[in-house]
Amino acid sequence: MIKVLFVCHGNICRSVAAEYMFKDMIQINHLQDKFYCESKATSNEEIGNDIYGPMKPYLQKRNIPYTRHYARQINKNDYQNFDLILAMDYANKRYLKQLFYLDTLKKVWLLNDYVGLQGEIADPWWNHDFDRALDEIKKALDLLLNKLINNK
Repeated sequence: MIKVLFVCHGNICRSVAAEYMFKDMIQINHLQDKFYCESKATSNEEIGNDIYGPMKPYLQKRNIPYTRHYARQINKNDYQNFDLILAMDYANKRYLKQLFYLDTLKKVWLLNDYVGLQGEIADPWWNHDFDRALDEIKKALDLLLNKLINNK
């Protein structure tokens, strides 16, 4: 089983959206025995908080099922517990590289870099463009699932 961890600053927008979108893709494709995913934050600012309120209608519009979420912060043990740790932007990737400073197993990536796309996932917390963020996440997750299925 491949275990994937999605990471952003607060774990209330991008990373949690990626988590629920990837879970939905796994379910639709009957791959629950092959993949597992979670999401966490680099900061402690939102610990315990649910998905950012304005994000929820956009997930609903796309028929992405989700449950009550409790934002959590990443810790050093997560390096051993996950096969891939995928950051949504450069700042969070830098934090992860500091936390897992050796990254000898090359688990830490920018999501888009890992799947061959350019740039970061836009942060709707700042730009309020939830559709853009979800479009970018969906595009990356489609490539991610294909890459993981085909071991490329």
